[in-house]
Amino acid sequence: MHDATVFLQGVCSSAALVSGLLFFRFWREHRESLFAYFAVAFWLMALSWAVLAVLSPTDENRPYVYGLRLVASLLIIAGIVARNRRDAG
Repeated sequence: MHDATVFLQGVCSSAALVSGLLFFRFWREHRESLFAYFAVAFWLMALSWAVLAVLSPTDENRPYVYGLRLVASLLIIAGIVARNRRDAG
């Protein structure tokens, strides 16, 4: 079970890393700050899954991993709010 968990966390980490790279490319093309927020958020998610895979994939009671995920989620929310405020004003 341990090997499968590490493999799946590696898959999630690489998928999030690629998603972040795509959003970074969109940001470079359009200079839309929402894409930058999303890119950093996905990179933080990739980092959280990589840390779990390397340290202990079955023990998710590590606060720093959830802290990374919290910051990533807050970045997505902040990006959406900033985009909506700019459009409204």
